[in-house]
Amino acid sequence: MKIGNRLKELRKAKRMTLAVLSGKSGVALATLSRMENNKMTGTIEAHTNICNALGVSLSDLYLEIEDTSKTVDSVPLHKRPEHLIHSKKAQYELLVTKTQGKKIMPLIMELKAGGETQQERNKFGVEKFIYLMEGAMDALIGKDLYELHEGDSLYLDASLPHMFRNTSAATARAICIVSPPSL
Repeated sequence: MKIGNRLKELRKAKRMTLAVLSGKSGVALATLSRMENNKMTGTIEAHTNICNALGVSLSDLYLEIEDTSKTVDSVPLHKRPEHLIHSKKAQYELLVTKTQGKKIMPLIMELKAGGETQQERNKFGVEKFIYLMEGAMDALIGKDLYELHEGDSLYLDASLPHMFRNTSAATARAICIVSPPSL
């Protein structure tokens, strides 16, 4: 259900006209009409004022509202959007486009023999997951060292200082997922 449909449903349940709701909420009649006809969603301030006028909570207004703008982001191998270079021997390859607004940022970490990432420390609340597909690497997290071999995984609080180092003679490749996206 869209917010406009829910708004209309609540207003009609209270037997209130758009004009009365506009007067009680301070939200322009034209704005209310556009909202009910799903031409605009309105601001949180307008939602709060409408809820106060209807005598309902914001959670009542948002009940059964779902985001119908589900997205699919298919990225062919030859159209990967970006490579983030740490050094000549270390890079991340972004696996999706438009990371802003997404909840995760999937990457492939590639470390050539002897390669290592720079030490990173993300803001509080950022998490990382690593799955080593090929090779071997060490993960230095804070003062602790974790040895990873093909098929191993690692989950970490990315606000801790961390870096990765290839310990094999071959290229190490890992899937790295960052949540929320953070560069």
